[in-house]
Amino acid sequence: MPEKTAARVVVRVQPNAGRTEALRYQDGTLHVRIAAPPVKGRANQELISFLSEALGVSKSRLNIERGLTDRTKVISVEGLAQEQVTRLIESLHRPGG
Repeated sequence: MPEKTAARVVVRVQPNAGRTEALRYQDGTLHVRIAAPPVKGRANQELISFLSEALGVSKSRLNIERGLTDRTKVISVEGLAQEQVTRLIESLHRPGG
């Protein structure tokens, strides 16, 4: 049976923002504003939805491995290589755009 590919993304979340958006990708960490409060998992759900769309994968392929209640989280992405995820994350925020 083939091994499952799982890339990892470190995300620093700022909940309760005016809108959900990627701010920057710096030192291996994606900084994101989330337009949901950190109550009853709503910010985590919004983060998973945002990353799902940005990476072009279904929400079920994303999992918060660490940091469920922290601002810094480690998200695993099934089915994509680390290089693919890094390239997609880097393209989320274009300076000046």
